[in-house]
Amino acid sequence: MEVTTKRMSLVVGTLGVLSFVLGVIAENKKPASGTPITGKDVVICKYPADPTVALGYLSFVFLALSTLAGGWSLFYPYKGKSIPLPALFQSTSFFIFFLIALGSTGLAATMLLWPTITEQKHLSSNVHYNFETTCPTAKTGLLGGGAFLALDAALFWLVSLMLANNAREDYFYDVKDAGGAALKAEYI
Repeated sequence: MEVTTKRMSLVVGTLGVLSFVLGVIAENKKPASGTPITGKDVVICKYPADPTVALGYLSFVFLALSTLAGGWSLFYPYKGKSIPLPALFQSTSFFIFFLIALGSTGLAATMLLWPTITEQKHLSSNVHYNFETTCPTAKTGLLGGGAFLALDAALFWLVSLMLANNAREDYFYDVKDAGGAALKAEYI
């Protein structure tokens, strides 16, 4: 099975959509708070069973896989032809979208992991010595925002792939002369 830009874009897009869907479901399934149960000198928070932590981590894993596939697809030598990195990064639009894809991936990862780890901490540390506790959960909205950023990151990786493909075509552009021989025109 040959690796093509079309297949790689399908992989990146699918993984990004999976990350988005799992992140949105995790946000919607997250309980508003737990139920405080007062004991002797402690308050124990009882939380309803929910898949928020597992879905949050899965969303992050699919974001990471989408990012790895996106980054790999940019530098893969399609049809056995590799392009030197300086020639690829000479394209200003590619460089800008590459940086935006990296930045949005980092922000999405942060916004997915922060509430997921916080929620896991709340679930495991459910004994409190403060009788005023309200049995908190992770901040509402961060998982959903991270899910949308994960989708945005996948889309930016796809745009970067298209721009890398354009830079690759420009680098390997062949012009036929009148005698039928191919002349290589290098764009620097």
